[in-house]
Amino acid sequence: MSSARTLVQADWVVGHENSHHTLIRRGQVVYEGSDIVFVGRDFPGEVQESVDYGRSLIAPGFVDLDALSDLDTTILSFDNHPAWKKGRTWPKTYMDTGPYEMYSPEELVFQKRYAFARLIRNGITTALPIASLYYREWGETVEEFEGAADAAADLGLRIYLGPAYRTGNPYIVREGQIELFFDEPRGLRGLKDAVDFCRRLEGRHGGLIRTMLAPDRIETCTAELLKRTAAAGRELGVPVRLHCCQGAFERETVRRLHGMTSIEWLQSLDFLTDRTLLPHGTFASPSRFMPEPGRDLDIIAEAGSVIVHCPLVAARFGDGLESFRSYRQRGLRIGLGTDTSPPDMLLNMQVGLMICRFVEGSAEACTAADYFDAATIGGADALGRSDLGRLAPGCKADFVVWDLANPDLGQVIDPIQTLMIGGNGRDARTVMINGRAVMRDRAIAGLDFAAASARAQSQFERLMAKYPERTLGHPPLSNIFEPSYPLR
Repeated sequence: MSSARTLVQADWVVGHENSHHTLIRRGQVVYEGSDIVFVGRDFPGEVQESVDYGRSLIAPGFVDLDALSDLDTTILSFDNHPAWKKGRTWPKTYMDTGPYEMYSPEELVFQKRYAFARLIRNGITTALPIASLYYREWGETVEEFEGAADAAADLGLRIYLGPAYRTGNPYIVREGQIELFFDEPRGLRGLKDAVDFCRRLEGRHGGLIRTMLAPDRIETCTAELLKRTAAAGRELGVPVRLHCCQGAFERETVRRLHGMTSIEWLQSLDFLTDRTLLPHGTFASPSRFMPEPGRDLDIIAEAGSVIVHCPLVAARFGDGLESFRSYRQRGLRIGLGTDTSPPDMLLNMQVGLMICRFVEGSAEACTAADYFDAATIGGADALGRSDLGRLAPGCKADFVVWDLANPDLGQVIDPIQTLMIGGNGRDARTVMINGRAVMRDRAIAGLDFAAASARAQSQFERLMAKYPERTLGHPPLSNIFEPSYPLR
């Protein structure tokens, strides 16, 4: 990071005034060290460096509240259903023989570094990682997250870290019958380790590394784990993220075990605060998936908790908010998460916008600006960070230069609308985080992305080869992951 005062300018700049984004033609951003000192036109002071990006948009970096930090498993389940038959839930035979880590410690650190680089390449400057526990012995480890902190700092990614933990795990007894196994002491040890991690790593690497608490899906947590997590979150002052209201199995399990909805149960445990992040919010009442009367959404709004909207991954499996507009009208706070591969926030927003307009039956249901706000201001405010998600004096110098000169992009009348129609993550050319150029012209210093991609593919194939061990009936790999068309 250079301490020199630097001016960057482009055909378009997303500024910020009176709590709202603005568009500035032929705008300028001036930063010194890690902070922005000016946004506008005709900067009156002296600068040591100046860069003109020409036909580009300079915009605040995206805040990803549910950012994929492993090698994506979505592709393994995309056309391979039902999940319990395709290795997405452990069979009892695998539980009985003892689950084990399917990645080595070195592979776990590599997958995070690789995933973090992909986030940067898609214009994401602040991330809260999420990874699957399907291939883990139980939860995530402090050691791998210490490695993740170093990897993020080396790449320059602003990140909130916390190892995932749980007290329970679903498993298949027989075809179609899923039960839960609980080991509360193990889960509470995971919480203790996560709290210690937060205390040790909060603010490391000049504040680039922050921490959070990340209990796993609500149906894999006991009441004691959730109550202690909420108390620890309040004491530490860190975000607490819990995946809930995201599926039929969760809905039915929580009702069976606790006699109420997921949100009603969390309210009874005094879990919900304005620092609580809730991916995904699609199975909250009242909605298409929970048509019975209920107060889930009102409870979330009253607590000030944040819905982490992940439209792309939800749509891939037939889910979706009903709707983004109606949630906003209820006063719900909404940020965005990608939670899948590619971690393309632009594609994520495009899908969300189209779903909202389709569900509402109106092209006026939401705008490009509504989703751009959620991906920037919404995510930053969810973290209590008024210095992120916007370009204004006093904010962190976290911005992305989007290429508008690409002839495949089409014509530009309004740059935000143009990106929402035809842009994708590969249009991010330069990424600045905390005043450091972490990517220039698609290149990340010290990273051979092609070589990393080849290593990721090899590591992924080794993971796939182990799937029969953790699939009901232990079928051959060819029966678990069937090709789109017959192989010849």
